[in-house]
Amino acid sequence: MNRMQELVELLNRAGKAYYQDAEEMMSDYQYDALYDELKNLEQEMGVTLAASPTVNVGYEVLSELPKERHESAMLSLDKTKEVEGLREFAGNQKVVVSWKLDGLTIVLTYRDGMLAKAVTRGNGEVGEVITNNAKVFQNVPLQIPYKGELILRGEAVIGYKDFEKINAEIAEVDAKYKNPRNLCSGSVRQLNNEVTAKRNVRFYAFSIVRAEGVDFHNSRAFQLQWLERQGFEVVEYHMADKESIGEEVIKFSEKIVSNDFPSDGLVIVYDDIEYGLSLGRTSKFPRDSIAFKWADETSRTTLKEIEWSPSRTGLINPVAIFEPVELEGTTVSRASVHNISIMEELKLGIGDEIEVYKANMIIPQIARNLTESGVKDIPKVCPVCGGVTEIRKVSNARALYCTNPACQAKQLKSYALFVSRDALNIDGLSEATLEKLIARGFIHDYTDLFHLDRYREEIQSMEGFGEKSYQKLVNSVEKARETTLPRLLYGLGIANIGLANAKLICKETGYDREKLTRLTEEELSAIDGVGNVIAGSYVDYFSDEEHRAVYEALLKELHIPEEKSTEEEQVFEGKSFVITGNVHHFANRNEVKALIEAKGGKVTGSVSSKTDYLINNNSESASSKNKKAKELGIPIISEEEFLGMLGLRD
Repeated sequence: MNRMQELVELLNRAGKAYYQDAEEMMSDYQYDALYDELKNLEQEMGVTLAASPTVNVGYEVLSELPKERHESAMLSLDKTKEVEGLREFAGNQKVVVSWKLDGLTIVLTYRDGMLAKAVTRGNGEVGEVITNNAKVFQNVPLQIPYKGELILRGEAVIGYKDFEKINAEIAEVDAKYKNPRNLCSGSVRQLNNEVTAKRNVRFYAFSIVRAEGVDFHNSRAFQLQWLERQGFEVVEYHMADKESIGEEVIKFSEKIVSNDFPSDGLVIVYDDIEYGLSLGRTSKFPRDSIAFKWADETSRTTLKEIEWSPSRTGLINPVAIFEPVELEGTTVSRASVHNISIMEELKLGIGDEIEVYKANMIIPQIARNLTESGVKDIPKVCPVCGGVTEIRKVSNARALYCTNPACQAKQLKSYALFVSRDALNIDGLSEATLEKLIARGFIHDYTDLFHLDRYREEIQSMEGFGEKSYQKLVNSVEKARETTLPRLLYGLGIANIGLANAKLICKETGYDREKLTRLTEEELSAIDGVGNVIAGSYVDYFSDEEHRAVYEALLKELHIPEEKSTEEEQVFEGKSFVITGNVHHFANRNEVKALIEAKGGKVTGSVSSKTDYLINNNSESASSKNKKAKELGIPIISEEEFLGMLGLRD
């Protein structure tokens, strides 16, 4: 009984974290194992606790979205990992086999051919109304031919490519989504559907609750075909029977690795609708369908070390490094453990014999620890900067953090700017690569980027690297040594200083490297196109002794050809400009205006026959100013083209 109570509490916490908070306390493998243990104990004891997840479906959601009770309860599915179990389920019936998509289940209601309502699964009884969000899913029809009331269910998912793209745009490492399902959950339940629209959510229909007056010929497969004719994308499905179902499972499993969408198994449902309904339901499961969960390929190996990888937010992520093993056709030797809580749950220690697998046949995970020697040697100092670490409780988990605000790992954005195209332009140094190099202690300041050859062997042995990619990186670094003073100035990351402003400042000083660090606010403000805000940021930066030391150290690493400033003429005299849209090389449009006026030009607010140029970085936009300019034959130029007119573009 004590173990049952322990399992109920643990599984409910894990379920709440997964379904409600879009977080992950444990792997699916661990959850399933604990769930099965609880179910076996309940059968042995003849006791089921009121709060047991074996009889309660999901969890009550907490958000500001309105809630609504479902017309009919949305039950979970019973599951099996054995093909023989599917054969027993099929019996003498035809069945429909389809993907069990790993996203968020949504119920859509159509009335008079229009999308009227969308509700999440929620806890199976009550869900959240997300109608406005559903209207911006990539493939949901807002209008359909059928005019009666239609209620259908489907899965909202985000593909792996979009998941990786969205995660890459998130600056905070510990704010990144753990998997596409968590990202989809957060995207679908947004309060602002503009955010949802940017996430490329797709909807795949899998069943009909009600469609008044339609004869479905007593067939689930016919229902899916009918939904396709209404304009819905339906989940991929195949017909099978007792004899062919094993072959269908193999066909589906072979597609897993190449699929862009996440799936955690298959769903098998009787094609005969009336037969399925006649079977009724248990307290938790319908009897007309069952889920097939992949029997994960596991392998035993030895844990060699825990690699502690600091991130830009101070979070230090534990990564398990183990003796290489073959899983699902590839060699794996490392798996993220996510946080200290999971390490403690696994009682993970160096030298332990562990069992590893690929979640959904893709992501390496630790299934269980066979020797459980216990967690030891959590770092007292950050492996990058040597700063003191501390354990903090974040949501449902304990995690390790570096407390040093000056930690190099926290300066990742600064390094990313320094190597970016408009700065030093070091090809091959993505944020992900920079993060790895910083975490291993190879980079402590900007000058270290030019001495990565010190760590040749270590870099070549890093995941994703080899001799060829290492040499390509080193060549790119050497090429970047030859640069310009404006690029260096921009790369330092001085607040409000874009490349265009850096060029203006360098020209004004005659490209004098020493004078650049001694400019006053008055001198800077007197430069055409440089305002008080920029002047203040610039002077503040170089008033810091450490910043000046960094600048001087970099000058010794770089080769900057001599440049001479030439006298500018009033190149825009008599010309009229209109500026619209976002700018990238200036702090705002007012700075562009100031520069145009300083060069003799004029800036107006609307396009007319007297306008000479419209500056807009999006020449294809449907804005009124673009339309007017095209009607009048006025050139629409980008910011880059504008800078080229001033000789400020490389």
